[in-house]
Amino acid sequence: MAEIGAIFYIEGLGNDKKALERAAEQIVKELKKENVVKVKKVNVADILENPEEELLKYSVMIEAEVEGSFDGIVKAVMKYSPVVVEVLKPGRLEINAKDLMKTLGEVSLFMGKLMDQFGGLAAYPPLDKLPKPRIGYSDEEIEEFIVDERNVRYQFVIETYGKDKGTIEETIMKAFYLEGCRINKFIVQVQEEKEDKVYALVAAELLSSFETLTQLTAKYAPVAISILEPEIIDVTASELQNALTDLAGFVHELIHRPLKKKLIEQDTIKFGLS
Repeated sequence: MAEIGAIFYIEGLGNDKKALERAAEQIVKELKKENVVKVKKVNVADILENPEEELLKYSVMIEAEVEGSFDGIVKAVMKYSPVVVEVLKPGRLEINAKDLMKTLGEVSLFMGKLMDQFGGLAAYPPLDKLPKPRIGYSDEEIEEFIVDERNVRYQFVIETYGKDKGTIEETIMKAFYLEGCRINKFIVQVQEEKEDKVYALVAAELLSSFETLTQLTAKYAPVAISILEPEIIDVTASELQNALTDLAGFVHELIHRPLKKKLIEQDTIKFGLS
């Protein structure tokens, strides 16, 4: 697999200039000793002040040019949660399905731990007015989705809870549909029933783009994921860039949730490693 070259744009915010300088210096130190990717260049911009902001009025941007394997880049994205990832090379990337499954498994484990600490990510507008999505496609349709639309076909298992089995089934089906998935198979298996909640495993066979697959993994932290086809996933630089930036955004949202509650405290810094 070709090496990936990218630029991470890592943003720091704070209400104390000196504290933000120290935080930026610490990030630079971490980058320079990084071993999951090669850090080719680091540039720290001047700290900017926004007088109109009462809280977090200082900001700084760190640009890090990195190079590494797909797995290494993903790990670095989860660690530094840049606000933007710019992919420099290659223009297209071919990822082996087994390698992608391994990396997505690491994403699921990492995001699952964050969600245990800070809460979930999957949130949707009211779904009751949406029609029930279609379930099941012919072999010919599936082949067309994979060949012509470059979809990935995969099995996805998540743990969830709800009012009852029917509610879980309807909610998750519609949520997957909203995420951009086609649903080929769908099963809900109740694991435990309590007074007001049902805990269940949801197993689905889905077809979607590479970007949606990555986003879904980060949002739901599945307990199992298996890519059925194709054996080689073709990804463009823009698709990879979007997927990595979204992943970083999910991590950033979770790790900074506690800080949102402390913005009125003195010397608040919104800048951290996960």
